[in-house]
Amino acid sequence: MGSASISVDEFQALEQKVLQTVELIKREREARAAAEAEVAAAQDELAARKEELALRGQEIVALRQELAASGDAQGEIQSLRRERETVRLRVEKMLASIEEVV
Repeated sequence: MGSASISVDEFQALEQKVLQTVELIKREREARAAAEAEVAAAQDELAARKEELALRGQEIVALRQELAASGDAQGEIQSLRRERETVRLRVEKMLASIEEVV
């Protein structure tokens, strides 16, 4: 049987490579954990932004409805002003007619 003997230098080189590999794996796991934490934070931020966007959308709808109602009110105000002017002119004509009679 052949004996497989490894020299001390070869063993130390192999040990060094194993330690480097372990360190590399440890750094990769830490980097992966950090990346996963960043992804989770980004997903939370995205969810918050979506919720905020939905609220803003609801606010926009409400403001548009108010604006439409305001536009309707403005139209009604203008209509009432025209009607008031018409009535004022008729009253002035009636007063003029009454003055002519008197």
